[in-house]
Amino acid sequence: MTLKEYFDSDVRGAKSEMAEYLGITTTWLALLIAMRRQASPALARKIEAATSGLVTKEELRPDLWG
Repeated sequence: MTLKEYFDSDVRGAKSEMAEYLGITTTWLALLIAMRRQASPALARKIEAATSGLVTKEELRPDLWG
């Protein structure tokens, strides 16, 4: 599952809550969702943990874990 798919049924405030948990800005999260930027390896692991494995680090960075 991609980040975009994860947030398709976005509950109000979910993106800002996720960004706060990850320690990034909502703008940076939006760039990751739009696939205009790549998550660092550490951030990819945090996203995987934050989504309970629904968005995997392999999905976020196939160049590293593909």
